[in-house]
Amino acid sequence: MDRDIEQLNSALNSVKILRSNVRRVFESVSNGLRADHGEEIKENRYILELQELLTTVNNNLRDVENSVANLTPPPGAFNLGNTTYLSQETTQDRQQLYGQLVNSYKWTDKIREYSALAGNILASNSFNKTYKTFGTTKRRKTQTSNHNVPPEIIENLITSIDRLFSDVTITASRPFVPNPVIQVALGRVLRAVIAFKGLMIEWVVVKALSEGSDVWTESRYKVFRKVTENCHAAMCHFHSPLMPDLAVRSFMHWFHSYITLFSAPCKRCSKHLHSNLPPTWRDLRSLEPYHEECK
Repeated sequence: MDRDIEQLNSALNSVKILRSNVRRVFESVSNGLRADHGEEIKENRYILELQELLTTVNNNLRDVENSVANLTPPPGAFNLGNTTYLSQETTQDRQQLYGQLVNSYKWTDKIREYSALAGNILASNSFNKTYKTFGTTKRRKTQTSNHNVPPEIIENLITSIDRLFSDVTITASRPFVPNPVIQVALGRVLRAVIAFKGLMIEWVVVKALSEGSDVWTESRYKVFRKVTENCHAAMCHFHSPLMPDLAVRSFMHWFHSYITLFSAPCKRCSKHLHSNLPPTWRDLRSLEPYHEECK
């Protein structure tokens, strides 16, 4: 059993190395001739570079075939439980249930993973404390809920944020009275729809300027969907029940760094594009841009 697991790990590592080197081939083809190829006979150097990369990919493919050949085939068919009866359906609509079932399992796995990450972040920002003096428990003064605050306090917070940045335009509306929803136009780069619940940010959606302002519909562009995911992570990071106004200002300072989304290169690889995407992550402290793979 242990030997089978080792062979499976070896095969998976071979596939991982093959995918990595294939990506290097496509990156070299997409970048074309570069400055480090020199001024003279740079075409020949570029061709030699491609030949070396393709030779490496060919060797990796041979390693994958050898690793797969060493694997022990399963003794029989996998037990799919009651899902095996889906193949007996004659109607086309019901035959598609299996694919939908697989997608639902994948979605559930992602929800479980993201929930675990969010739980760890919120646990690290916990402010629950117990004060004991001479064997007795001293109760803390009850804090005012950050969800139920007068609208004037929220309006003052939004106004103060609007004055912080000259290249940011904020438009507020109240579809869920008294909790506002603001549209933040970051120059001519992007637009964010931020929903508040009292003094706390509850939801963020980042879209292109040409897209609608629906708070529940994600952007059709992958770059803005990535920025939305990172905004959710930053929203949990800056969460502070004791200082909600400072948490909102800190989040907005971090979000304002996306003004250079399409102009600033990655701090680590010094490239503007990686996997056809600009640096969509901003460091939570230094606000420096990074690609998802470089952070």
